[in-house]
Amino acid sequence: MVNYISMLVFVILLIVGGFIAYPLSGQNEGLAVGFMIVWFVLDVILASAIRLAAQWERAVVFRLGKFLDIRGPGLFVVIPLIDQVRMVDTRVTAVNVPKQQVITRDNVPVSIDGVLFFRVDRPADAIIQVQDYRYAISNYSQTSLRDVIGQHTLDQLLTEREQIARSIEGHVEKDIKGWGMEVTGLRIQDIDMPEELKKMMSRQASAEREKRATITKAEGDRDAAVNLAAAAKTMAESPGAMQLRTLQSIDGLGPTASNTVVLAVPVEVLQGVMALQHAYTKAGSGLSA
Repeated sequence: MVNYISMLVFVILLIVGGFIAYPLSGQNEGLAVGFMIVWFVLDVILASAIRLAAQWERAVVFRLGKFLDIRGPGLFVVIPLIDQVRMVDTRVTAVNVPKQQVITRDNVPVSIDGVLFFRVDRPADAIIQVQDYRYAISNYSQTSLRDVIGQHTLDQLLTEREQIARSIEGHVEKDIKGWGMEVTGLRIQDIDMPEELKKMMSRQASAEREKRATITKAEGDRDAAVNLAAAAKTMAESPGAMQLRTLQSIDGLGPTASNTVVLAVPVEVLQGVMALQHAYTKAGSGLSA
């Protein structure tokens, strides 16, 4: 963050020095120039002592190379030329895990990448314990991703993505323990597989869908057959059920002139004729005897 307070103090002191040196320039120009040079150096030193840290920043202060304390947020003062300040951003930071090829437990090569989210919890440890914490945590996330993916099969990688991401997150937290950082999350982005494997999985998914469709159709045919059998039994037990069904079908045709309705002989009439024929045949057999 730009330390505008320090710049403002520098400008104000420089203007004050100019007002002081102006009268001296009329008496002794060399003295005025020397005064301005000394004033400028003192102004720079004094302005550099005033520091400003934003709400999301913490200042790690070292005095003569030794850790002193943590300052901020807000204004704070250091001793110029003696104190060294390192600003640390404590907001959640996203680090891309580059795409890399990993061999799964069932020997399938996949290319995978992700995003790691972390924040600095202890700024002093993040500066003292590791040289470049961003670079270090990025490399640890890559190695953890390879280690964890290598322990799972391809099916597990495709179906248990959230669990695997949490496992990688746990590995990273274990590796960076003591670095003053907190892992807030990890997300697996793209999983790229060989084209031949993609085609095989597509054919497998298509076959599985056809299997489910065939089973569903067979179950529907079975249920329809059961319902038709129950309907036939009901009509057989009810003498007027067939006539009502016939009249309902005729009514459903509508009064359209293009429809031709052919009325068949009722079932009862056919049954009566068959009964008479059977009785006649039986009587003829008795007379012959």
